[in-house]
Amino acid sequence: MAAADRVERIVIENCSIATVDADDTEYASGHVVVAGNRIEHVGAGPAPAGPENVVRRIDGTGHLVTPGLVNTHHHFYQWITRGLATDHNLFDWLVALYPTWARIDEPMVRAAAQGSLAMMARGGVTTAMDHHYVYPQGSGDLSGAIIGAARDMGVRFTLARGSMDRSEKDGGLPPDFAVETLDGALAATEATIDAHHDGSFDSMTQIAVAPCSPFSISTELLRQGAELARRRGVRMHTHGSETVEEEKFCHELFGMGPTDYFESTGWLGSDVWMAHCVHMNDSDIAAFARTGTGVAHCPSSNARLAAGIARVPDMLAAGVPVGLGVDGTASNESGELHTELRNALLINRLGAHREKALNARQALRLGTYGGAQVLGRADQIGSLEVGKLADLVLWKLDTLAHSSIADPVTALVFGAAAPVTLSLVNGKTVVEGSRLTTVDEEVLARVTRDEARRLARIAAGA
Repeated sequence: MAAADRVERIVIENCSIATVDADDTEYASGHVVVAGNRIEHVGAGPAPAGPENVVRRIDGTGHLVTPGLVNTHHHFYQWITRGLATDHNLFDWLVALYPTWARIDEPMVRAAAQGSLAMMARGGVTTAMDHHYVYPQGSGDLSGAIIGAARDMGVRFTLARGSMDRSEKDGGLPPDFAVETLDGALAATEATIDAHHDGSFDSMTQIAVAPCSPFSISTELLRQGAELARRRGVRMHTHGSETVEEEKFCHELFGMGPTDYFESTGWLGSDVWMAHCVHMNDSDIAAFARTGTGVAHCPSSNARLAAGIARVPDMLAAGVPVGLGVDGTASNESGELHTELRNALLINRLGAHREKALNARQALRLGTYGGAQVLGRADQIGSLEVGKLADLVLWKLDTLAHSSIADPVTALVFGAAAPVTLSLVNGKTVVEGSRLTTVDEEVLARVTRDEARRLARIAAGA
């Protein structure tokens, strides 16, 4: 038997398919064949006759198959501080929560990462990322805990290894004991790359260099962080242009706006993506387009913190790569990315472009292929194409919540959150029948509750 015939195959048939390829190819009734961890065939009608070693054949009647969702911005540790400071803008919210966050430790971070990953995975996310930048002294191996949680969950993962070196004594927002030194942050980031980064085609874990934000890091950390990332061939991530207060901060401290400041420190380029980018003028958008800098659009968090409406239609028209982000669950308590498809569409229609801002298929593209672009993995994930990695979701659309909406993509984006009948990551089942297959959800709920309460007690006694 040929080696190709020994590969185990999964066949999904009789389903609607949105491939999100370059032509937005869709099939009203089609099939997907997965061979090992790759997509072997996708097309209209039944699967081709004769594939060997089919271990599972799924009747997808009443379902839509899409690429798995790709989350491009998150802060997992915030899972255990949800529901706090609910009526604050960004700066006030940070000031309120930093003293609590500065007391996290390894068990808390692992539990929070598990909770965040579980909520995303059960809602169709197959590639997650975490921008973790709080490393209190003596808190343990936080990066290892996060990466271990993602490995156990079975999702594809990018850890954006964050850092802060501008504390209260330097005019920043974090407490002094919650930040690292410049040299310490750079050394720890490079050690994380050494220990965990896998740049291969079917990599499950990648590392990005990710100083936190202009108001919590020094200019030198940005400059040397960019040099480190490019020397090691990894991507770069940070927050940018999130609020009017940040714009004012940059002008007062650096004499220029955030985009010009980032460009002056080497932080624009096709290997960079930034979170939020709410307050971008025409010149900023042109700079992102010219350099290929990507954007993680976080509509729910932007609304929760009253940051504003990002100019996503203008970014897309200019050719800026844009994906979707949950953002930290202390500013988006649902922790789900599939709700961001709907919120991205609706919130952007409140802006200047009104009903022309985004449509259902553009929203789906933001959450799939757009995210893959932003993470530098568009050749591997983000669309259903032969040879790409088998990260896909089978959405159930024949229940009361969706059955009267004729178009399946419209049902997925405009309708209620759709149940996930099956989610495959790297060809392996992560969700089945709306339940996680890799962790016990009830146990995880108890663990995250207990760690949240422990953190609250420690913070209250500080």
